Amino acid sequence: QHSTFRTEPATEQPRDDAWRCAQATNCIQICSQPAKSMGRMVDGAYHAEDDVSVTAANGEWNRTPSVMRHWITPDGSPGPTGEGGFPAVAGRYHLFVAWNCPWAHRTLLARRVKGLTEAVTISVAAPARTEEGWVFEPEGEFADELLHTSALHQVYAQDSQVKYTGRVTVPVLWDKVQKRVVNNESADIVRMLNTAFGNHSVDLYPEPLRGLIDKWNDRIYRSVNNGVYRAGFASTQEAYEKAALEVFAVLDEIDDHLSESRYLAGDTFTEADLRLFPTLARFDVAYHYAFKCNLKKISDY
Repeated sequence: QHSTFRTEPATEQPRDDAWRCAQATNCIQICSQPAKSMGRMVDGAYHAEDDVSVTAANGEWNRTPSVMRHWITPDGSPGPTGEGGFPAVAGRYHLFVAWNCPWAHRTLLARRVKGLTEAVTISVAAPARTEEGWVFEPEGEFADELLHTSALHQVYAQDSQVKYTGRVTVPVLWDKVQKRVVNNESADIVRMLNTAFGNHSVDLYPEPLRGLIDKWNDRIYRSVNNGVYRAGFASTQEAYEKAALEVFAVLDEIDDHLSESRYLAGDTFTEADLRLFPTLARFDVAYHYAFKCNLKKISDY
């Protein structure tokens, strides 16, 4: 057992998904305060309680899967999951995000890299959650200028066709025409922003590299992106050590690989690199301390 590992289960861990990496001081201050939960919806009605920290009998923490899984496609045909009817039309779609959420961060990166900042508009939730979960301010940079809601759960409640049941999470991809949620799974959103709207001068998922990208995505998601949460929310020492050791085993593997390769998939910047970055950017000021992933800092590599 490493001397810097904690020796008690993480029964009281901050529930914020991540912290603003742009201001390290603010990051540490936010990390030190337990955050309000995101809340959940049941048949379209909001409940402030959130079961995010509930673990399995063996102490391991498992993330609840996203359930809104429709896809924007070039012609509106059905994507890999969900219904069709969402053609790629500039100005039709809107992202609800939060700067301090790593899952929303990856969609913002894809939107920027693909040159879609005008084609897909955004609303940014305030950094600190309340009893209402993710909230918006009446005006300013954290206002919802599209639907004029005061909280994200009101966005989910306005879906014209679904009485949503699930956690109230960002990112949310919204269809302005049908007035409904298209998707709330960040991995899907990154992929559809890459493929649906054109701009093939930047391809985050080139066909010759897809096998390698998928391999890295699967490994990094389980052990790094989600691995820090598996460590932070574990409720037994055994589950914590298993998850934390896995985080650093894969970080070591990535470091060795990048000593010989410019990017994860060779000389090309891809979705795999983009999806890794939000976790790395938050690691030293957030996950190292709050989730006790403290064998090393990223700055030690």
